[in-house]
Amino acid sequence: MGNTIACCVSRERSPKLPRQLANRQEDYQISANVREDTRPYLQHISDREEPDDLAQESHPSNHARVSTIFLSKSQTDLQDKRKSNHINHVSHTSPLSKKYSSCSTIFIDDSTVSQPNLKSTIKCVTLAIYYHIKNRDSDRSLDIFDEKMHPLSREQVPGDYSRTDPEHKLIYRFVRTLFSAAQLTAECAIVTLVYLERLLTYAEIDICPCNWKRIVLGAILLASKVWDDQAVWNVDYCQILKDITVEDMNEMERQFLELLQFNINVPASVYAKYYFDLRSLADDNNLRFPLETLGNERAQKLEAISRLCEDKYKDRSRAAMRRSFSADNLVGIRCSNAVLS
Repeated sequence: MGNTIACCVSRERSPKLPRQLANRQEDYQISANVREDTRPYLQHISDREEPDDLAQESHPSNHARVSTIFLSKSQTDLQDKRKSNHINHVSHTSPLSKKYSSCSTIFIDDSTVSQPNLKSTIKCVTLAIYYHIKNRDSDRSLDIFDEKMHPLSREQVPGDYSRTDPEHKLIYRFVRTLFSAAQLTAECAIVTLVYLERLLTYAEIDICPCNWKRIVLGAILLASKVWDDQAVWNVDYCQILKDITVEDMNEMERQFLELLQFNINVPASVYAKYYFDLRSLADDNNLRFPLETLGNERAQKLEAISRLCEDKYKDRSRAAMRRSFSADNLVGIRCSNAVLS
């Protein structure tokens, strides 16, 4: 009854099956396997992504588990400084400049990951840029960022501009001027550093004395447009830097985006990593964040913020419980008694 090939047949050849029919069945199974193998192979999205080891090694600004580049460069400089102090028997004893809390007085930091202190954040970001320039591997650059080819002012560029490393004060003054004039936030400064390190990694270039101003300007320009709702236009930067043209700003922004491969996404985990690494950099270089005494008004404000966050967490937990309602929570449901007649 029925087609013999369509029936369930064991792997071993059935003794009741004719030899010719069995061979036909094997050919059918082989051809079916070939058809399955020759179908167009659709690669899964996880297979198309870079392996974790390769991605972490090449793109540290995209992964929260990888240490930032500026922190590793600063650690190299700090190790040399500690070694020099140990050889020269330099004492580290100095008057106490850090405030410590006591039983009667509590000092708290005014900077948080969601609301960083603007002045301290800019100091840390410019210090990270300073270590990038000082401990660079080479002087690889691109023409679009070369200040001699695209000057930011009409003043003549010095002949040794590419051999003299800028001081931290000079970098801070340049960035502080842009942030003050454009009224940018502290979060924008952290995103600026993320884009800067991503550019150095993607484009395989170095930030050096001949290009640091234009690289920093391009990163600030892009970060302000991505982060702030009311972004500063390119023509506004031309009013801050009087001698630069709008065409030059547009071309630099376009090439900056192309070098980033249009990857302007900054995950929250990466942002938090950069913030706390900047805090570590500040502690290593004795940059103190402003401390304020915890008074009644500030304590009530912190308590209100904490209560608000706690209420939001409870609401989310309740919503998650409603979505994941399972049979374990059906104990209280009563069933009607069966009537037997």
